[in-house]
Amino acid sequence: MSIISSVTKTVSIDRPFAEVFDFLADLANWPRWAVVNIQSIEPTDDPDWWGMSTPMGPGKLRLRADAELGILDHDYLDDTASWSVPARVVPNGDGAEFMITFFRPPSFTEEFFQKQVALVDTELATLKKILEERS
Repeated sequence: MSIISSVTKTVSIDRPFAEVFDFLADLANWPRWAVVNIQSIEPTDDPDWWGMSTPMGPGKLRLRADAELGILDHDYLDDTASWSVPARVVPNGDGAEFMITFFRPPSFTEEFFQKQVALVDTELATLKKILEERS
């Protein structure tokens, strides 16, 4: 048995849990905050998958959300790779924590994976700013 390289990122958001979850559960919002990885996104004929444009080309995204448990797991698929990303929103006082874990896909070198994961900090900062500026 082997362990795959992984990184978990967390951001505290000073907005109610339900508001954070609802914003993230709507894939139409993802290009607003996932600014490094998602250029555009739209529903497809398959209700489970959304088509998106990324810096690496076209891809598909599927969200497996559960509001009661704060689950926002999602699956990514393109012509060269596919992977699943566990994500959670959990209450923290009057606010919320958003946690997302990335596992290195076999097609990524460790160096490339670490560079990509570092870019997520920009996205999480953008998410926090968008949600905390809402009143």
